[in-house]
This record gives sequence, C-alpha cells and structure tokens, in this order.
Amino acid sequence: MITALVVDDELPAVQELSYLLGRDGRIGAVHSATSGTEALKVLEREEVDAIFLDIHMPGLSGLELARVIARFSAPPAVVFVTADDDHALEAFDVAAVDYLLKPVRPQRLERCIGRIAEQREGNRPPAEAAPEMITVEQAGVTRMIRRDDVAFVQAQGDYARLHTAEGSYLVRVPLSDLERQWGSSGFVRIHRSYLVAMDAVQQLRLGGSQPTVVAAGSELPVSRRSLPGLRERLAASRIRPLP
Repeated sequence: MITALVVDDELPAVQELSYLLGRDGRIGAVHSATSGTEALKVLEREEVDAIFLDIHMPGLSGLELARVIARFSAPPAVVFVTADDDHALEAFDVAAVDYLLKPVRPQRLERCIGRIAEQREGNRPPAEAAPEMITVEQAGVTRMIRRDDVAFVQAQGDYARLHTAEGSYLVRVPLSDLERQWGSSGFVRIHRSYLVAMDAVQQLRLGGSQPTVVAAGSELPVSRRSLPGLRERLAASRIRPLP
C-alpha cells in the first residue's frame, strides 16, 4: 500500500485529489497539507511513499519543497499537480515521477499511481532517470508530454501525430525518424503509417482482410511484412492473437 501526501494551498483541490487517491486500491493512508511548511511537518512525523505537490503556493513553492525533499536519505516519489505545464522541464530536473495537469483525470491518476507502484517494486528505473519529454503544440499552445504516455504514432505527410490518452499532437518529425530514435524504447513499426508502443498493445487480431492491433482503445492496421516480427514481440509479452 502506498501512503500519500497531498499538498495544495487550495483546500478544495486537496479534498478532491485526496478523494480520487482514496478510491484506488493501491493507496493506503492519505495525508494532506495546505502549505510547504505544513507538508514538512507531516513528513517529520509520518512515513510517506508519494507526495502530490502543487507548484504555485505562497511561501515555499512546490519546486522548492521538492528540492528540500530530494536531500532526504529516502525521499518519497514526487508528483507535481498544477493548472499549467510551464514548469514541466524543471519538475523532471528535480526527479519528479510524474506531472499531472488540473483538473486531474481519474484515468491519468491511475497511470501515475501505477508508475509509483512499479518504481517501488523495482520494475522501473529510479526517479533520477527522468522520462523523455517532448515539446508539442496544440491550438497554438506549447506544452510538454512524456514519451511514455504516447501509445502510437501516425504518419501525416512529412509530420507525425502522437496519440496519448489525453489527445493527439502533431510534431514536425517524419515517422521514419521517430522509428529510428524510439526503437530502443519499445516502439515498433507495424505499418508504413503507424508506429506503436509495445506496452500499449492490448490485442492482435488476425481475422478479416488485414491483421490489426488494438492499442489504447484504437484499432491499427498491421502490414503483412511487419506481422512476423510483431507476433514474435507479442509472444514474448504473452499477448496471444485473436482469430
């Protein structure tokens, strides 16, 4: 069970996130604080596995508190929760496990808790190995997303569209370049127009006129040329094809 601490200077935000955390079976006790100073007092008397931090707080900000926590002999996992993503790169510079945007979506929070649980079990790299962040634009706004949030990539001319659970983002990079750059991170070319994250693949379907995979709820075509290699990778992941 993961013991959590929610820190936000706005009490309704503390209550909402504490409620969402309490609904997850992997979360045990949930402590709360409405300032960085109060959070340090909680950390003095309680063993906390993960701290969910607002960035913009009067007095000791979330980033400043994270830098203090980083000096602990056994620091808790740090997750930033904020209304904007202006500080995403700074957040991962202080070894944050994740960066959640308000309002927090339950599915997104669930994946965040999964990352914390896997890190505690030793199945993921330590927090110091910061995830790769990608700069994207959406409706004229520049933001940062994690590469490991990308389920699949779709070719769009000389550009590529990154698909995540929260939306899709166009980047000015050809699919062939991403295939070369991301191959060592678990992304596989399954079609001339698609690159998929193996961790996101849920099913391989062989019926019909063309094989397909289901990744993050989307059904994607698989070329005959790519099928043997994909089946081999999926066999290693114990995902069996459906007729």
